[in-house]
Amino acid sequence: MSRTGAGSGIGGGGGVGTVERLRRYPVKSLLGEEPADAVVTGRGLAGDRERALLDLATGRIASAKHPRLWAGLLGYAAAATADGGVRITGPDGRGAGEAELSEALGRAVALVAVRPPGAAVERAVPEEVLAHGIAAEVGFTVNELGRAAPDGGFFDFAPLHLITTATLRATGAEAEAEAERYRPNLVIRTEGEGFVENAWVGRELAIGPTLRLRVLAPTPRCAVPTLRHGPLPRRPEALRVPAERNRVVPLEGMPALPCAGVYAQVLVAGRVRTGDELRVTDSQ
Repeated sequence: MSRTGAGSGIGGGGGVGTVERLRRYPVKSLLGEEPADAVVTGRGLAGDRERALLDLATGRIASAKHPRLWAGLLGYAAAATADGGVRITGPDGRGAGEAELSEALGRAVALVAVRPPGAAVERAVPEEVLAHGIAAEVGFTVNELGRAAPDGGFFDFAPLHLITTATLRATGAEAEAEAERYRPNLVIRTEGEGFVENAWVGRELAIGPTLRLRVLAPTPRCAVPTLRHGPLPRRPEALRVPAERNRVVPLEGMPALPCAGVYAQVLVAGRVRTGDELRVTDSQ
């Protein structure tokens, strides 16, 4: 695997960072929420990506990865409710249901909690979005969801996504709220320069007393980080910097792509809290 742009600061068995923030997104492609702690199972962070909006015209999952159609999703926020449901609020802070969302987005959508067989999203070619803007007709691919995740949930690939503060600094996203652009589950405070989590790929991590993960791949970046996220304005550099500084091969057989953060699977379930230490527990 190519690791151009990988940073330093990793040692077998040593602590390499701490959990600074947790994020979960109860509805795929909507803004999320920030718990102080959460249970993590094989299906990821409890409450994360348990629902999605289904495009009734195409049968595909609505995703801001195709911004010409769905950039408006990032103006809405989703929060888990005590009864296991979800509350969606619009830019005005008022609740929004399927009818309101369909009208605002200009496409009929339904909120679903069961991933349909073969569920897929449309992913606009990121470089074409950068070159021509989010309203342009650009090429896109159709990607099946959750190839490295257990059944259930609406994950792009794997059930957990980690990003380090070193990577956020490298992309110029140092302000606390800017991490939302990359939609991580765990923001890990680390030392070092650049994209240090590249060096975790293929390794096992321990977080807190019980949680154990295996890092599967760097996270390829789409156009989503460049888009407006609630009050955060558009920021093309959020993709342009990884494209210039961290173009790596995520998985065998794929081309080198702009990456930031890493995907992981859960080996041993546990609870994660802000302040938990992250350690690398194997050796290369």
